[in-house]
Amino acid sequence: MSKQTKFLLNESELSTHWYNLNADAEALGLDMGPVLNPKTHEPVTPDDLAPLFPEALIEQEMGTQRHVEIPEAVRDVYRLWRPTPLYRAHRWEKELDTPAKIFYKYEGTSPTGSHKPNTSVPQAYYNKEAGVKRLTTETGAGQWGSALSFATQMLGIECEVYMVKVSYEQKPYRRVMMQTWGASVTPSPSDQTQAGRDVLARDPDTTGSLGIAISEAVEKAVQDPDTKYALGSVLNHVLLHQTVIGQEVLKQLEMAGAGWPDVLVGCTGGGSNFAGFVYPFLEQHVDGRDKPRIVAVEPSATPTLTKGHYAYDYGDTARMTPMVRMHTLGHEFVPPPIHSGGLRYHGMSPQVSALVHSGVVEATSTPQMPMFDACEQFVRCEGILPAPEAGHAVWGARHEALKAKEVGEEKTIVFNLCGHGHFDLAAYEDYREGRLEDYEYPEEEVNKSLADLPSVST
Repeated sequence: MSKQTKFLLNESELSTHWYNLNADAEALGLDMGPVLNPKTHEPVTPDDLAPLFPEALIEQEMGTQRHVEIPEAVRDVYRLWRPTPLYRAHRWEKELDTPAKIFYKYEGTSPTGSHKPNTSVPQAYYNKEAGVKRLTTETGAGQWGSALSFATQMLGIECEVYMVKVSYEQKPYRRVMMQTWGASVTPSPSDQTQAGRDVLARDPDTTGSLGIAISEAVEKAVQDPDTKYALGSVLNHVLLHQTVIGQEVLKQLEMAGAGWPDVLVGCTGGGSNFAGFVYPFLEQHVDGRDKPRIVAVEPSATPTLTKGHYAYDYGDTARMTPMVRMHTLGHEFVPPPIHSGGLRYHGMSPQVSALVHSGVVEATSTPQMPMFDACEQFVRCEGILPAPEAGHAVWGARHEALKAKEVGEEKTIVFNLCGHGHFDLAAYEDYREGRLEDYEYPEEEVNKSLADLPSVST
C-alpha cells in the first residue's frame, strides 16, 4: 500500500440517498418493539408524533423503505463540507508500533465542527417545507445546538436551544457560536418551562442533563402550533441522515486499497455518529459481505450500553416523549459533570440498543483520563485535536491497535473522528493541569435510577 495519507472524494460522488436500517432489521435479527405513547402505552401513530415533527420526518421515522432520496436542496448545503476526508494514521501507527492499519473518517470539517449538520440540515429543510417557523431543541456539549443553529440560519427558521447547564458553563464559546447563527440559548434546567421549574424545585444546584433539556424543548414545542422539536440523536430518522458518513467511507477504503475492514470503532452517546458510520457496512453485510467487528465506546461515567438495562423507558426526564425499548440508565439519571457533554445521556438509540442486544455490535467503556491520554498521543501524531466525545473512539482505536500488536496481527481498524475539540481546550487544560477525575458510576446508583422504569408489557 502507498504512503498516501488523505483520501478525498469529489462533490460528484456526494450521496444521493440515505440508508434505512429498519428495512434490514429482520435480516439482522433485530426486534426493537413498537414505540409507545407515554400516556396510553399503546403503539404511537403518526398523529401522536405530529405535534413534534413534520409529516416527512414522521414517515422516515416509521418507514421501512431501504433507501430514502436526499432532496437536492439538502445536498446543496451538504456541498459546503461533504464529502469529508478519510485519513490513514501513518504517524500514529508508527508511534504505537502496531502492525495494524488505522484509518479515520474526519467529520470535523463541517461548518460547526462535527457530524451533526448531516441531520440538522434535512430536519430544518423538512420543517421549512411544512411551514414551521421555529425549532426547539436541547444540546449537551453544544455540537447539536450549533448544528441546528447553523441549519436554521441557512433555511430561514428561528431556533431555541436548551443547553445542559454544566456544558453551558464549561463551553461558553459554543453558546456564542449558536447565538452568532441567530439562536437563543438557555441553560437547562431553566425557569422558562414547567419541566425546568419542577427540577429546580427539587434540586436548585443540579448540573442538568440531556433528559431534562429535552423535556424543556419538547414542552415549548407542543405549546405552540408554529413550533416543532428537533432531536440530534437517538431517533431513527436522525440516524438515517447520518449514513452519508459510512457511504463515503466505503468508497474511500476502496480508493485506499485498504480491503475490507476488520474492526469499526465509534463513540456512543445517543448513537447518531456511530450509526451513520457503521450502518452502510451492515447493509453490505446483509447483501453478503463479511461483518467487521463493530465496537461502540462510551464513557464509564454514563455507562448506558455496558451497565444500563434493555427496557422500555422515556426519552426525557418529564416523561413527555414516546417510550422506546433501549439500553437505559433510567430517565431520572443525572450523570456526573464529565467533559464529554454530548455523551451524557441516559438512553441509547433503539436501533443501536437492539444491535448490541442481538450481539451484532460490541460495547465497551473508558474513564475520561485514559481517553484524554489517547487524544493527546493522537494529536501529537496526527495534528487534529479531537472533541472529548470523539476521543472515546480514539481510545477505542488505540485499544484495538495495541491488541493487534500483542498478537502480531495486521488488522485494518477504521474509526469515526466525529468532531474537533477546538471549543474544548478548557477540558484539555484541566487534564494537563491534573484537575480531572475519573468517575465510575456505581452499580448501586445505576440500580437506584432504574427503579423508576415504566412498567410495560408488549
